Amino acid sequence: MNLLNRNTANISNNRPVKVLQFGTGNFLRGFVDWVIDILNEKTNFNGDIQIVQPYGKLPAESLNSQQGLYHVLTRGYQNGKVIEEDRLITSVLGAINPGLAYPDFLELAENPELRFVVSNTTEAGIYFDPNDIKSETVPTSFPGKLAALLYRRFTHFKGKKDKGLVIIPCELIEDNGGKLKKSVLQYADLWELGQDFIQWIAQHNVFCNTLVDRIVPGFPQENAEEMQEKIGFKDEMMVMVEPFHLWVIEGPSSLEKEFPVGKVDLEVKFVKDLAPYRERKVRILNGAHTAMVPLAYLFGLRTVREAVEDKYIGEFIEETIQGEIIPTLNLPKEELLQFSKDVLERFKNPFIKHQLSAIALNSISKFEVRVLPSLLKYVERKGELPKNLVRSLAALIIFYKGSFKGQELPVNDTEEVLDFFEEVWKKEDVGLIVEEILSNKGLWKMNLNYVPQLGQRLTKEIELLLEKDKRD
Repeated sequence: MNLLNRNTANISNNRPVKVLQFGTGNFLRGFVDWVIDILNEKTNFNGDIQIVQPYGKLPAESLNSQQGLYHVLTRGYQNGKVIEEDRLITSVLGAINPGLAYPDFLELAENPELRFVVSNTTEAGIYFDPNDIKSETVPTSFPGKLAALLYRRFTHFKGKKDKGLVIIPCELIEDNGGKLKKSVLQYADLWELGQDFIQWIAQHNVFCNTLVDRIVPGFPQENAEEMQEKIGFKDEMMVMVEPFHLWVIEGPSSLEKEFPVGKVDLEVKFVKDLAPYRERKVRILNGAHTAMVPLAYLFGLRTVREAVEDKYIGEFIEETIQGEIIPTLNLPKEELLQFSKDVLERFKNPFIKHQLSAIALNSISKFEVRVLPSLLKYVERKGELPKNLVRSLAALIIFYKGSFKGQELPVNDTEEVLDFFEEVWKKEDVGLIVEEILSNKGLWKMNLNYVPQLGQRLTKEIELLLEKDKRD
């Protein structure tokens, strides 16, 4: 079997580099590069991607040995149908490491065709390091490298307005574009690069906030040989993805002329405000995960797919989303219902084995961010408690007891949180346990005992579940 490269695959294209990508990871290759590959095929985008390794000093040997080529393997459910699609990505030229070739990296800024910068350097990747004191040496941080690149572009093109770039970070943090811009400007100040450069950054470069959503399991380790036989090449960089994808970009609508996602059937959209989309994702997708996990685990289920296919838990989570979460959100109901349908299909994906124990990590803080706002908003709008969300909280409290039906539970949280629950569960009176847990502002950022009837309802739900524990 031939190793995949441009010779063995008979691929030759002569597109200019329009996109600089910080990050070699599965997510960018399985989503962003896949999107750009489709734009090259179906629109007049006509641009390739040069990848930059943001950290480390090892070359991207596998990617470069395949000359940027790899396959995206789409597996899962979409509109009730099983999807199995393979796509050869030809939009990536290869990867460069600034730690090994800093002058070559800076030279990329001199490309007149360069227009976009995308990134995913993990949630901790956007930061300012005051120890990066010189732009002439390789900065440690990703924002430092970007600042150095932008300064080279500014000086090379003598500050021309039309040579500014569109920066689209995909790190999973709120206000990712704003925070990246702030860090770049901090480096401009630290390195004393001048007010003209600072003004050029602020006025002629666009930093977009974004929201991205796609599960990308990555290399299909379990059946790699079977996949390679199917595609006909030895591909060490192939990436498995789910069919669902969402990329919301907060930026000027004029950018869609340059990045013409509206001309293809992709869930990529430019919006003036992505806050409602972020809230939708956090409250429906992440909130459903978090609300489902403790109850499903107490019922003996261990994966997301098992949970949604279980009669009781499956109905529970569907009723929770449609009856208790969606009524608290402000986007059009039809759009929310479609999103919830997509979420449930994603949960049932037979190609992804998503362990509930993995989602259970730091469940208390996740509940506070993802689920509690829906519970409180439901009370505000309906004047009553949401039955399922209260039951989920009851299951969560029992989950943090650490054992159920004689089995140890995969509780994984900070030492402070674990110590609190270990101590509170020493009490014998469930009502007192609930009262103390609800009063802990360190968990909920408020005293939940002030929510009418919540303590009483939780006590009853917990007692019912604990009675089940005793019977079993």
